[in-house]
Amino acid sequence: MKEISRLHFGRELIEQARTHDFLVFNADTKSCAIENFGSLYPERNFSFGIAEQNLLAAAAGAALCGEKVFLATFAVFASLRACEQIRTFICLPNLNVTILASHGGLSTGSDGATHISVEDISVMRSLPNMTIVEPSDYIAAERLVLQAISFSGPLYIRFPKAATPRIHDDKYSIIIGKANLICNGKDVSIIVCGWLLSNVLSAAKQLEKQGIYAEIIEMHTIKPIDNEAVICSARKTKAVVTVEDNSIIGGLGGAVAELLSQVYPVPVLRVGILDQFGESGDMESLYQKNKMTVDDIVKRAKEAINLKEIIKK
Repeated sequence: MKEISRLHFGRELIEQARTHDFLVFNADTKSCAIENFGSLYPERNFSFGIAEQNLLAAAAGAALCGEKVFLATFAVFASLRACEQIRTFICLPNLNVTILASHGGLSTGSDGATHISVEDISVMRSLPNMTIVEPSDYIAAERLVLQAISFSGPLYIRFPKAATPRIHDDKYSIIIGKANLICNGKDVSIIVCGWLLSNVLSAAKQLEKQGIYAEIIEMHTIKPIDNEAVICSARKTKAVVTVEDNSIIGGLGGAVAELLSQVYPVPVLRVGILDQFGESGDMESLYQKNKMTVDDIVKRAKEAINLKEIIKK
């Protein structure tokens, strides 16, 4: 079963508005199903049209007055068009603004290069005080709502455009800043954020048939990364692969490589969007072009293991 996680988050956020006090700021985009918030809570809803810089600046103003603010727009517009407003007006004073960034990564597909966000996590990760979370399915998105409401400070939550597979059961829980160990393994660690966890699980099954046991870590919080989870797994397997629907430059792969290079150097291979822009096309073709398919993950895991063996010699 496939569901659109950003819509589940928005619907749960509206449900929680019955008992929690916050404001919702909208751009003129149908991104996270909170467009109807104003019909239920008109005094708590503000619409800015396609004017993301104004949207972010106004959110900062409301937060300065003590309000908790949720705002929604496309990832590419939030992270690039309004980057200065996020940096200077929200992150610098460490304000209580949650940015719901939809249409992240190559799942945006046919919207084309201008709307496919390949670098938003990298940009947001460079900003002090910013926390970045990318849920892996609609269950994780729903569970994240209460965490986001109670969170204090700048928060960037990223969602894909497309419907994605359900991964987690109803017992799933998510804690911002704390990675989830999905399965134990001894040969290679695969650290993944977002919906590509589904592909990683499929890749792990292929690897297991070949006698290779992968440890899978769901790193839903890209910043601050769970250092302990990364280091413990790397010490165990001594080979790491990162998987993300963001540029391989500056995102999850960069965070893991930066950490391990200082603390426990092991081979770290990255699966993600290559150093290129997205383009118009179906998302599966774009994943193939960027070497992000299940088979590509399997290949990279084997390469990491081979590098580990070479280092041993």
